[in-house]
Amino acid sequence: MVLLGAPGVGKGTQAKKLQEVFNLAHISTGDMLRDAVRQGTDSGIKAKEYMEKGELVPDDLIIDLVDERLGKDDCQEGFILDGFPRTVIQAEKLDMLLRKRGIGLDDVVTIDVPNEAIILRLSKRRVCDTCGYVLESDEANPGDPCPKCGEGTVIRRKDDGPESVRRRLEVYDEKTRSLIQYYDGRRLLKTVDGTGSPATIFDRLVGTLGLA
Repeated sequence: MVLLGAPGVGKGTQAKKLQEVFNLAHISTGDMLRDAVRQGTDSGIKAKEYMEKGELVPDDLIIDLVDERLGKDDCQEGFILDGFPRTVIQAEKLDMLLRKRGIGLDDVVTIDVPNEAIILRLSKRRVCDTCGYVLESDEANPGDPCPKCGEGTVIRRKDDGPESVRRRLEVYDEKTRSLIQYYDGRRLLKTVDGTGSPATIFDRLVGTLGLA
């Protein structure tokens, strides 16, 4: 399945919960890129060149990483693509990859949260500057060691300020509107209300997917 949603709607949190409960592989392109760079794989070396220049990693390279990831044993029982694809072009490339592997896409779920709620949520968000772990509000304060990896420091991201978030939401809407229409036209799209506690959202998600 593909899990979509604007920055701050909680895609990662819900994907990890689905992974834990239903033994699905959680595939985040951001995590894949960081892992590939750290491990020094061929794709990671290529990706690092773009990342160090502050450039977007090309679609074909992302698809190569996804292809490598889908070949691992933990994907054989099912997987969640977290935040990918982001454009129709990426979706079409993903379709080709899945067909090549004989895999069908069952569901595309978008988590929907009003923009003002996202802005408020992100203004309180804290993350680890090393492993990227997103903290619950009561786990630690900025400047504390990361409670997950123990190596990084808890920070508030600069791009989580209100004006920056508004711009990111505008960009997301511009880039993904046609993607939503693409999957809706294929009758794969399902929408889940992303307001409320993570547990409440998870219950809605499970119900929407028919996994309850």
